[in-house]
Amino acid sequence: MKKQTQRQAALRQKLHTQGAQLTSQRAAVYDYLSGVEHHPTAEEVFLAVKPNLPRLSLATVYKNLEALVKCGAVSKLTYGDAAARYDIRTDHHYHTRCFGCGKIWDLDVQGGFDLLTQIRPQAGFEVKDYRLELLGYCRECRR
Repeated sequence: MKKQTQRQAALRQKLHTQGAQLTSQRAAVYDYLSGVEHHPTAEEVFLAVKPNLPRLSLATVYKNLEALVKCGAVSKLTYGDAAARYDIRTDHHYHTRCFGCGKIWDLDVQGGFDLLTQIRPQAGFEVKDYRLELLGYCRECRR
């Protein structure tokens, strides 16, 4: 419980810097994202949070996710025409993405930035941002 309180205090501060408040809906959305391993769509967040907040609408979930992205508490992952997915981690890290179900998970590897330091001098290229994903089929979709 203390960890959740600290997390919400940090979230409250981030939102405050953007002129926003920590509402019960935002807290519920953030808490849900904090508790799942994959990176859900707004609709998945809505379906998971709605039982505890019966008056919640999908539009409200979208607005709250955008507020969380704007304040830097959540990352928005976009893939062409597919629905955006949301990630509680905002640091640079890698993902695995399933072709079957579309779910995305964090992939923890060491030394990823070493690749960028090797590319820069060879290509004369200044890296501003990067994203690395491994694509394939998750355990559930391979069954």
